[in-house]
Amino acid sequence: MFRIVRTKDELADAFSIRKEVFVEEQHIPIENELDQFEEICTHIIGYIDEQPFAVARIRAIDNQAKIERVAITKPYRKQGRGHTLMKYVETIASEQGYTAIVLNAQYSAKDFYHNLGYQVSGEIFLEEGIQHIRMSKQL
Repeated sequence: MFRIVRTKDELADAFSIRKEVFVEEQHIPIENELDQFEEICTHIIGYIDEQPFAVARIRAIDNQAKIERVAITKPYRKQGRGHTLMKYVETIASEQGYTAIVLNAQYSAKDFYHNLGYQVSGEIFLEEGIQHIRMSKQL
């Protein structure tokens, strides 16, 4: 279901999901969604019946894994797939040698991450006009 992106086609699928969720649904400008870190991140993609439906990326920051761009397309939400995606991402981060994860969660998703063991480690802030909160977890 989930795997590390290895091909240009898989990366295109990942970007397609991010455009659908962040650009089209949340109205984030495309030039802000796709950034200068794309080439240095580990991208994760999920497929069901060869259809891409989920994405996340891992970026190294201060010897921690920063989880970013977590998205699931609408038809696959509220089915536990986000939980499974995050567990996979955590496994990959651990395999890459990280012992801690940080992320900037959209505030509306704070409880989702809290239920996965993430703790609030900052104040609410705006990113792209959306409330976020920094959260972290030890692996």
